[in-house]
Amino acid sequence: MRTLSAALLASLLIPLPGCGGSSTTDPERPAGSLDFAEFDKAVEASIVALGLEGAAAVVVHRDLGVVHIRGYGAFASDRLFLIASSSKPLSAGVLMRLADQGLLDIDAPIGTYVGERWGDEKATLTVAQLLSNSSGLVGLMDDPGYGPYRCQYSSAGTLTSCAREIYEAADAGDITPPDTRFRYGGAQWQLAGGIAEIVSGKSWDQLVRETYLETCGAASLGYTNPFDGGSGFRYPDEFQGDPANLPDTDNPNIEGGAYITVEDYGRILLMHLRGGLCGKRRVLSESAVARMREDRIGAVYGGSTPHPTLRGYGLGWWVDRENDGVVASPGLYGAIPWLDARRGYGAFIAIEASAAERRHLWTLTRPILDRIFDEADLGAEQRKR
Repeated sequence: MRTLSAALLASLLIPLPGCGGSSTTDPERPAGSLDFAEFDKAVEASIVALGLEGAAAVVVHRDLGVVHIRGYGAFASDRLFLIASSSKPLSAGVLMRLADQGLLDIDAPIGTYVGERWGDEKATLTVAQLLSNSSGLVGLMDDPGYGPYRCQYSSAGTLTSCAREIYEAADAGDITPPDTRFRYGGAQWQLAGGIAEIVSGKSWDQLVRETYLETCGAASLGYTNPFDGGSGFRYPDEFQGDPANLPDTDNPNIEGGAYITVEDYGRILLMHLRGGLCGKRRVLSESAVARMREDRIGAVYGGSTPHPTLRGYGLGWWVDRENDGVVASPGLYGAIPWLDARRGYGAFIAIEASAAERRHLWTLTRPILDRIFDEADLGAEQRKR
């Protein structure tokens, strides 16, 4: 597991920059106003250069909606991908919706909700600390296989029982005070998911469906525990884009267990760009989506991530402190969603590989999309505000 820790650290520290398939565009978009040929060529060239089987991508714009969807290589645009840590903004959104509903105060001690059942071991922690990787619990970079938290990788049991196991874990000698250190990922996310089930009285699966399917139509989104079954931290080749090949579980991995199509992830990115709205349906409050993108670790305790370019962290989003309005959530399997609020666009590229391939793709494609939207000047009005 120590070697896995090194691999995970390497995947986060990789610097990131400021043929086949199908293509569709949003009918709201004025014909010919945006040309993604250069973007497509860059992705296609990367597939060949990196020896990938395929990829898929979606691009959305705050005012124009979904402006580009494409599958590349052997993958169609509707392929289902496991997305690892690109799950984090989705999971944080579930918790934020419970906060919008008045069922949860993310700044209140979690003992408020579980203290009478579980005791006071970690009662003073808050959900905001958990979702910003600032709870002090042992993270993935410290020891991904940390014994007291091993249930986070198991399909057995339930999310609530795993959360309780983590809450009651004998880890006092290994944790640090909350809001003093950025400790990325791990059991703190599983604990947050268990809190969500307790305050709502619903399963994680039901909460995900209510948050994203019933409001945004993201029907492909589901959660599993991809780290159970022998694949470790490499993409599970047996998945093949088919949920039937995934283990049935009531203990999904909250930080890294989502699977989704790029189109449905695009719907969620668009919701974030539109202040929490999917069409006319309210998914999250405007304040909730704004708070998720705020650099919490910088504001609360002057913290920084170990990432060379995404130095800040909010609630599920890494924050680019050098480029205002840019947040991202890179995943171990090579997926990369990002938002550029200043330019008004978001994008998601999914592959079945690793962080090294993700670095190549984002380094190549993000400047192209920046240029497309700068030249179209679609965000001019927004930048004047």
